[in-house]
Amino acid sequence: MSTVDTETVDTENGIAAVHTKGAPETVLPCCVDVLGPDGHTVPLDDATRVELQQTLDLYAAGGLRVLAVARRVVGPVHAEPVDRGAVEADLVLVGLVAMIDPPRAAVPEAVARAHQAGIRIHVVTGDYGPTAAEIARQVGIGTGGRIVTGAELDHLNDADLDALLARDEEIVFARTSPEAKLRICEALQAGGAIVAMTGDGVNDAPALRHADIGVAMGRSGTDVAREAATMVLTDDDFATIVAAIGGGRQVFDNVRKFVLYIFAHAVPEVVPFLVFALTGGAVPLPLTVLQILAIDLGTETLPALALGREPAEPGAMDRPPRPRSDGVVDRSLLLRAWLLLGTVSAVLVMGGFLFTLWHAGWHPGDPTAAGTPLHEVYLQATSITFAGIVACQIGTAFAARTDRASLFSIGLWSNPLLLWGIVFEVAFTAAVIYVPWLQEVFGTATLTPAQLVVILPFPFLVWGADELVRLLRRRSARPPETRRTDARDSSAARIGS
Repeated sequence: MSTVDTETVDTENGIAAVHTKGAPETVLPCCVDVLGPDGHTVPLDDATRVELQQTLDLYAAGGLRVLAVARRVVGPVHAEPVDRGAVEADLVLVGLVAMIDPPRAAVPEAVARAHQAGIRIHVVTGDYGPTAAEIARQVGIGTGGRIVTGAELDHLNDADLDALLARDEEIVFARTSPEAKLRICEALQAGGAIVAMTGDGVNDAPALRHADIGVAMGRSGTDVAREAATMVLTDDDFATIVAAIGGGRQVFDNVRKFVLYIFAHAVPEVVPFLVFALTGGAVPLPLTVLQILAIDLGTETLPALALGREPAEPGAMDRPPRPRSDGVVDRSLLLRAWLLLGTVSAVLVMGGFLFTLWHAGWHPGDPTAAGTPLHEVYLQATSITFAGIVACQIGTAFAARTDRASLFSIGLWSNPLLLWGIVFEVAFTAAVIYVPWLQEVFGTATLTPAQLVVILPFPFLVWGADELVRLLRRRSARPPETRRTDARDSSAARIGS
């Protein structure tokens, strides 16, 4: 940037002077002299230029940003040139100004967390390359020191840029233009990456809009950048981006926990009807329609909602980004819900139902309708089925709280909303079974203490089976160091800043 200013010589006359500041590599070519220590100008020869470049590199190696300042007297105040090329010529270098904009204290830890999560971070900046590389090194980005200048980037074709970004390294793009930022974003997306791009200026708007997630600065950002972005940082802190990634993973995991909990109860609710149908009615219906409604609309609602407020699971930020094609419901969730939790629940529930009937002398095909000797026992058996499903729901709720880690790693009491939800479903179940007028509505009967003992282990058996499977999965997994390295190799998310 250059300004033409008036300098007063005396009370009547004045002269025009040009004052220029900018990146040293753009200002120095416009200079022919340098201001000496004694205040006089001396020619800017090759030896002095080499010394200046060494000084510039020394400052940059310390993470300092450098401005070159120059001036020239152009003559009488009304005779200054109007052409920029003529103004910014034959300047006298006044000196170099070194400044530091240190990274925030929380950034190195945030970068480390991002790396653990399999996220690769590229720096795209207009600063001098060594300065940007040193700041990046201080926070843990691009430890390999790879610097690509804007001029080098302009000489790369699309295929070469794609190959460069496909490497397992973090790159500092220095002295880049806004157009280059958009091109880097497009190249990352072409390689299958999910790109979050940060920016604050008007010229950053195209890249922010094109990225999968545009992140604008709320304090220093322009209105155009904020409008183009997907997310606005109210504190302009990079650590907030990493925290948002952790929050996003927590929300995604909690949605899966909710779905897992709901899906798992489909099996113990459907199996009794299948047994009734496949036996041609020889085994009476273990569950009535109203009892199913009491489960789906009553007992399971609050615990399911409470799972949506589950704290983040340990290790959530140690996993690599999930592929773009992965959805909330996948094969592993269905197998866990239906084959593991659902099957165990169905076996326990049907076992409790049949045990109650057999214990009273029932045999397949014996009548259990109203007015028959076994009718009261049948009502108790259906009540055990209903209460057994609720008991299995409790075990499923605790099992669904974690996908990989042990329940003990997060604590039994870390989600008080879930505990209150379980208290509600137990109270609701007790009312359905023991309140006389509700017994008539739902077709239940009072259970004896001995019958309650039958279903008491159900929650522990359901949760225990799932806990055992998760334990086996953790033991068969690779060591954390190997998983973290592979996560970096298969990274599907990158942040340009």
